Amino acid sequence: MAACRTVYDAQLPPPYPQPLPQRQRRPVAGVVLAVLSAVLVLLVAITVPVVIAVQREERTAALGPAAGSGEQAATLDEVEEYQSRRDHTDDDVDYPQTPPVGGPHADEWLQCGVYDKPVRDENAVHSLEHGTIWITYDADAVDGDGVAALAEVLPDEGIISPYPDLPVPVVVTVWDRQLQLEGADDPRLALFLDEYGDGHSSPEARASCEGGVSGDNEPTVPA
Repeated sequence: MAACRTVYDAQLPPPYPQPLPQRQRRPVAGVVLAVLSAVLVLLVAITVPVVIAVQREERTAALGPAAGSGEQAATLDEVEEYQSRRDHTDDDVDYPQTPPVGGPHADEWLQCGVYDKPVRDENAVHSLEHGTIWITYDADAVDGDGVAALAEVLPDEGIISPYPDLPVPVVVTVWDRQLQLEGADDPRLALFLDEYGDGHSSPEARASCEGGVSGDNEPTVPA
């Protein structure tokens, strides 16, 4: 009988839990690290587009809604594109656009800033070649508040000046690209600056308009 009990007892499962085989243990630290990495990637994917959108909204808000624009979304469909020469000349140039978008120009470029008097085309065009934004306005159609609104969104590499005989209240120009605007509050200005503000359409992008000439027509620099 004793021998039978011994065999029976040997077939019973042990009274305590057995450890899992080594291969079944989960690497806890590795799982936590993987989860944290996934969360970080997700946060970056969400945050970057939000920051870009906020910056664009702030620029558009500074300009205000376009008069008479209604519910129609602003676009850059009306941007005019050109192909210009870029040689230097000492002569006055009869440009085909108002204001000019490129072409032959003076050896010296125009200093960045906000001008309260018209500037010389040939110097301004040289600044366009350097990737500068040039915002021109009709002094009879844009008042002081409008000029201040334009100056508020002007990039560092930018020029604002009145321009005689403009076909519209405001025109924004970079090298070989130009858009006519309905006023200082036209939301397409913000779109144009977002699209072309880096000067990529110009032959010498980021060459800067700093250090240019201004003569006795000293500009002010937006704060």
